[in-house]
Amino acid sequence: MASERQVSRMIKQGFLSSDPTLSFNLPSSTTPPQMKMVSNNGRSNRILNNLSPPYTTTPAYPDHQNQTLFQMMSEEQNQQSKISKIMKEFEDLNCYGRGDVRLTVIGKDGHTRISMDVHKRVLLEKSGFFRDTLRGREQGVVMQSVEISDCDDVEVYLETLVLMYSHDLKRRLMDEDVSRVLAFLKVSADIMFETGIESCLECLEAIPWSEEEEEKVVTQLSQLQLCDLASEVLQRVSSEPSTSTRADDIFLRLLSGVMQAKDDKARREMRTLISRFFRENSSDHSNRLDVSKDSLYSLCHRCLSSLILCLSEVTGIDDCRVDRGVLMAQVAREAENMRWIVDILIDRKLGDEFVKLWADQKELALLHSRIPTMYRHEISKITAQLCIAIGRGHLLVPKDCRFSLLSTWLEALYEDFAWMTRSCRSVDKKLVEDGLSQTILTLPLLQQQTILLTWFDRFLSKGDDCPDIQKAFEVWWRRAFFRQYAAEQDNSHLQITVCDHPD
Repeated sequence: MASERQVSRMIKQGFLSSDPTLSFNLPSSTTPPQMKMVSNNGRSNRILNNLSPPYTTTPAYPDHQNQTLFQMMSEEQNQQSKISKIMKEFEDLNCYGRGDVRLTVIGKDGHTRISMDVHKRVLLEKSGFFRDTLRGREQGVVMQSVEISDCDDVEVYLETLVLMYSHDLKRRLMDEDVSRVLAFLKVSADIMFETGIESCLECLEAIPWSEEEEEKVVTQLSQLQLCDLASEVLQRVSSEPSTSTRADDIFLRLLSGVMQAKDDKARREMRTLISRFFRENSSDHSNRLDVSKDSLYSLCHRCLSSLILCLSEVTGIDDCRVDRGVLMAQVAREAENMRWIVDILIDRKLGDEFVKLWADQKELALLHSRIPTMYRHEISKITAQLCIAIGRGHLLVPKDCRFSLLSTWLEALYEDFAWMTRSCRSVDKKLVEDGLSQTILTLPLLQQQTILLTWFDRFLSKGDDCPDIQKAFEVWWRRAFFRQYAAEQDNSHLQITVCDHPD
């Protein structure tokens, strides 16, 4: 009550307007806006509930209970300034003289009332809603009154009505942001302002959107159900089914492009970006892109063929005529490409078949052994990558396949381990050792024994140049000599009794 008396005194002293049409408060309810039509002599009084609230932007008027008097005054003056600007624009656009329809926009609080005299001819020409409502009504009445009540945003309703008088709506909307255009679009759709709808959609189709605005646009257009009218706007975020089905071809092109890129920096950046696309896609099960396994494995076979060709050339070249460093750079590049594709396969749970494919590369392993370690260690990183994935349970392959993998590539991994861990910061020595240990321990006990005894002899002679898998050795030792599990015959018998019960 005290604050009300203060406001009353300020009104009397001239600091605040006492005009009831310029009293601004926060809309509190969410009921649809209503339209009431009355003639100047009160003969017609009809309530229409055809309008729904416009697109809601950030409320301009916070709860006055949490505001100081100065804040209330400042916001009311700010709102009066905006309304005055809208009215000034209306005066500039009005070329029809005095209006014959008194249109009043009322806020949801019931106190915010803005009235303006508009022209029936404009309403009939521009708005399908007013055309259906006003045509042929009260022909003898000089002035009709229309009230639009329960409006969430009085400014938007007023400004949309003023837009009906504009001769170049597209230019008028140029300086508006996406949220404002969506608000105009919502009101235009409510009152069937066809030109306003088309202009708003043209504006939305042309201006950039932020990610947050994009979500608002898609949501708003789907709610308005503008169908074909909004199709061009939504082309920015949706595609025809034929385009979606080509996702596999697009990804294949992107992957191939990165693998063949000439600029190393650009190749690394694009590889990181595409890998992130795959990770995000893998985590979103509701919107997962179906990139075929065949496409990924075709790239693997391409890398394998290139590796075999490069290594064959390296082992048979004449040092005087061919630059071995160039060929070795190609080997490192193809090995890096292979690891990238394998990483994608593992992430998408499609890498099981690659373990067998890699285990079968006897020819490549033989060529690998004939090349200096400083050039070939990039290839051994693929084996380390597979062991880490198997050790973590990310690749589930049969024991024969796991043993074949180690039979083919373990010796090469031993030979290259020192170069791998010392020359490449990206290689985590402990991670490789743990992955190799876990892979070995998944094998049958006799196969563990064969591998670990060989490792034991090698470790004694090479020391730190050999992977430290002592923990795996300890586990094998306990399994072999202390925890001998023997299958005991189960003499228990399960008995099942079936009884019939009368109904």
